[in-house]
Amino acid sequence: MSEDRVRVTIDTAGVATVTMVRAEKHNALDQAMFEGLIDAAEQVAANASIRAVVLHGEGKSFCSGLDIASFMSGQDGTSVLLVRDDDRLANFAQRVAYDWSLVPAPVIAAIHGNCFGGGLQIALGADIRIAAPEAKLSVMEVRWGLVPDMGITQTLPRLVPIDVAKELTFTGRTVSGTEASALGLVTRVADDPLAAAQKLAAEIAQKSPNAVRAAKRLYDETWTSNDSAAALVLETDLQVGLIGSPNQIAAVMAGMSGEPPVFADPA
Repeated sequence: MSEDRVRVTIDTAGVATVTMVRAEKHNALDQAMFEGLIDAAEQVAANASIRAVVLHGEGKSFCSGLDIASFMSGQDGTSVLLVRDDDRLANFAQRVAYDWSLVPAPVIAAIHGNCFGGGLQIALGADIRIAAPEAKLSVMEVRWGLVPDMGITQTLPRLVPIDVAKELTFTGRTVSGTEASALGLVTRVADDPLAAAQKLAAEIAQKSPNAVRAAKRLYDETWTSNDSAAALVLETDLQVGLIGSPNQIAAVMAGMSGEPPVFADPA
């Protein structure tokens, strides 16, 4: 059933579009949607030809959060969400957000309509978020007597100060895309976030995939780290791996000639 919840398409430029396709439920998260998102993240992570990923929801919303009724009607309730495989850092529920950080290529979330609870945490798992000005976003879990637990500790601290995070989490209040941009919760707003995300993804796809993937790794591994020595070493190590590589040479030649670059897929 998971394949019915999430659709993955890849264009000739190497841009993958991952679409949640449960429009009648505002792309609410039932078990099949969880499975579909996890499968999609694994699929695009394993494909070296993918240069950028656009993540969005079909219909009126990005994702309205957990479909509690669907889990309450099952034998195991929501307990299945908390299962963690021995070889994984994140549990089942956390993986729909955390696994996007494991995709080597940049992931861009296009947010419209409702983006609540788990839906917001999925968007936070992306590298970049573009939201419609009138989109509605909320760290909503407190309304159900819960804490956000889908990887938010790995994403929100990179975006907003702790007091902003606490205010949004303690109240569960809904903010517009415009306010979310002002707070740093989203990268920017656009009247058509999907078109803006696709345009940005196409631009990224024209750059050396090795350089873009290395830059994502560099920031993901060092941004909130206090280990300056390790961060500086990683800068050097990544640069050494790029200098003189075929795609780095291709980028230089394209820059000098003005011709479009032709890049090979990363090994």
